[in-house]
Amino acid sequence: MQTIGTTGLWGAFALVVLAALAVDFLVLRGSGPHRVSFREALVWSIAWIALALAFNLGLWWWLDGHAGRAVANEIGLEFLTGYVVEKSLAVDNIFVFLMIFNYFAVPAEQRQRALMVGVLGAIVLRAILIFIGAALIAKFHWILYLFGLFLVVSGVKMLLAANQEPDLEANPALRWMRRRLPLTTDFRGSALSVLENGKRLYTPLFVVMALIAITDVIFAVDSIPAIFAVTEDPFVVLTSNVFAVLGLRAMFFLLAGAAERFHLLAYGLAAVLLFIGTKMLIVDFWKIPIGIALGVVALLIGASIVASLWFPPRERST
Repeated sequence: MQTIGTTGLWGAFALVVLAALAVDFLVLRGSGPHRVSFREALVWSIAWIALALAFNLGLWWWLDGHAGRAVANEIGLEFLTGYVVEKSLAVDNIFVFLMIFNYFAVPAEQRQRALMVGVLGAIVLRAILIFIGAALIAKFHWILYLFGLFLVVSGVKMLLAANQEPDLEANPALRWMRRRLPLTTDFRGSALSVLENGKRLYTPLFVVMALIAITDVIFAVDSIPAIFAVTEDPFVVLTSNVFAVLGLRAMFFLLAGAAERFHLLAYGLAAVLLFIGTKMLIVDFWKIPIGIALGVVALLIGASIVASLWFPPRERST
């Protein structure tokens, strides 16, 4: 598979991510379990976005000196487009995470830890899926058509299910855990399991973390094919994906109180999947320029946000 990723670039990326995770972990540990304010979430969200843009700028600078301005501009735009796509699709994850937290009445001070574990799991999982996807595409080009068809179908399903809350009671993973695992009826601080009378019991926090991990698997199956419609370079795919995931925890607390306000955002996300899927299906007939693709994605997300604010949700009748 062809990639602009040299050993040095992969090493630099790994160092940046490990350093960012270390700082995030140390800050989380130092501040201890606490309710995250809107201001704190906003500052961290801006910091994660700035880090992604700084990495993209550094990548552009390196490519400009080693591969030329044209390649640097193309890769820089691909990274930015992939980052915006993944960041946009991550919003749907956030609203599902919020529903899980509310369903289990997770204390506000414990939500940070659950999300931190979710972010770490997401990075590992997506890295594995991306390399598998890149290897398959490099060997079987027609898989792009399967990815495109899958995204179109996912977009239609999301469009039809927009603003319908998933039924957690019917979730197979939750039903399996309730049948097979001995569970406590209440939270035990930040513990995932406890010993009572010589028997290992799992807390609701363990169930929540498991559901978050499973949810991310489901969403990764949607989002990873979407970024392959932007670029097939595994370095660009992985770096843009990981930087989008790194800010997931901060973005959750930033948008947690706005889930109902942005009630039309699901339609914008569905439209993004439909557009990206169509782009992938017609790639051999007409390759939509990356700049146009970035503009369309931004327009769809922006329009759904503006429409949500312009047409507020109707109050539910009691």
